Amino acid sequence: MPILAVLRAFVLALLFAGTAAAQEVPADMTLDRMEAVLTRLDPATERAGVAFRLTVEDVPLIVITDPRADRMRAMVPIRSAEGLTPEDLRRMMQANFDSALDARYAVAEGRLWAVYIHPLSPLRDDQLISGIGQVVNVALTYGTLYSSGGAQFGRGDSRGEQQKLLERLQEQGRDL
Repeated sequence: MPILAVLRAFVLALLFAGTAAAQEVPADMTLDRMEAVLTRLDPATERAGVAFRLTVEDVPLIVITDPRADRMRAMVPIRSAEGLTPEDLRRMMQANFDSALDARYAVAEGRLWAVYIHPLSPLRDDQLISGIGQVVNVALTYGTLYSSGGAQFGRGDSRGEQQKLLERLQEQGRDL
C-alpha cells in the first residue's frame, strides 16, 4: 500500500501547485521577452525570427519556438548518435527518469541532444533560465554524471551509477 500513499501525496501536491499557480498569473512569454532574458545570459545572443542562438558556459545553445503551437525547445547538440551503445542509451534513459530533471537526452536527425521543452506562453523567466542551466549541465555531464545539476528525483538508478563512477575514480586514484 505505500505506493498508494505516494500517489495520493503526488496528486495532492499537483492540486496545491495548481491552486497556487492560479493565484499568481504571470504575463505570457513573448519572443521579445524571451530575447531579453536570453540576452541577459549571453549579450551576444542572435535572433533569427522565432529562433535564438547563444552560448552559456562555453556551450552553444539553440532555442527554437513555435508561437502557433505554443511550444519552445532549448537544445544543445552533444555528439553524433552513431555509435551509441545499448549501455549509453540505457544510462541516458535512467538519467531522464531521475537526474536530468526538466532537461532530457534525445536523439533526432542523427544527433544526440540535451533538450528542454516547455509550453511557450506560460513559461516564466526563472523557468527558462533554469531549463537552460539544466540543458547545459546535461550536455556537460554526458558520459559521467548524466545530471542537470539539480537534486535527483528519488527511486531511480542514477545515484547508484554515480556511486560506481566515484568508486572507479577512487580506485584509479589509488593506482598512482
